[in-house]
Amino acid sequence: MRITGIFDRSAAPRTGAPGGSAVRTLLAAALLAASALLGTATPATADETPSPSATATDDEEAQAPTEAGTSFRTATAFRPGQRATAEGSSGDYLYWVFPVDAGQRAAVTAKVKIAKSAAARKGSTTWQVDIYDGLRRRQPCVYGTQTKALAAEADTVEVRCVLRTVRSWAEPWSNDPLPGSYFVRLTVLNAQKEDLGLPISAEIEADTPDQGGAHAVDGKLSVPLTPGRTTVSQADGNASTAGAQLAASGVEPEGGWSGGWWTDRWLWTLAGAVIAALTGIAGYTLARPARSGSA
Repeated sequence: MRITGIFDRSAAPRTGAPGGSAVRTLLAAALLAASALLGTATPATADETPSPSATATDDEEAQAPTEAGTSFRTATAFRPGQRATAEGSSGDYLYWVFPVDAGQRAAVTAKVKIAKSAAARKGSTTWQVDIYDGLRRRQPCVYGTQTKALAAEADTVEVRCVLRTVRSWAEPWSNDPLPGSYFVRLTVLNAQKEDLGLPISAEIEADTPDQGGAHAVDGKLSVPLTPGRTTVSQADGNASTAGAQLAASGVEPEGGWSGGWWTDRWLWTLAGAVIAALTGIAGYTLARPARSGSA
């Protein structure tokens, strides 16, 4: 009887004892929530070739500019995704301008083609693309072929420049790229005098993929660095009024300039909070002492 009683007591159900199925359910729920949230929050990597949805439509191609300016003041505006073209002569300075918003990394590709009638040149020429921000500060290229030589027997050359990710705010002493207008200058270098003035055709394209909340910082500019907005806001001292009055004076992104407090960092924060809560519950369930029921 005593032995039977011992077996009966050990076989009695324990209230509050952790069940394997409950723990597995909690762990499965934690993994499911983490995969769902982190999968949504993971930013798309910057691809060298734009996706089909990011390419310009037929309407955008039809509206793309067919000329270029000769200085910063006369730079021709175009939007990312458009293919701007221009006719000129070797030795000219060709200028374009396009918008880049906070969190974007601009990649500019320029293609120059020498007219067939001018194919017999005296020597090679070197072409270069330079990019300047709204304060006309030359921005360095993190990668790409910014300068490239065109052989005497060739008639086409392509140069490319990829900038650093644009920040929403920076210290006054820094040279960090800020949201606003970005100027593109295309010119020839190291050309012989006989090769200057030859007819050329140029194409320019810009891609501005978003790099995600990993590059977000606290604070933002009150007014993007566009030529018209920046000048008037300094004169009037009222950035919001100047931005409203001159909304159409400079080139802007199609959806307008970004603003507000939202970035996908909030998704990472929420995912971390959910994982921490579920992990704590699972750990408590596994570690708490078992309480045997009454005999």
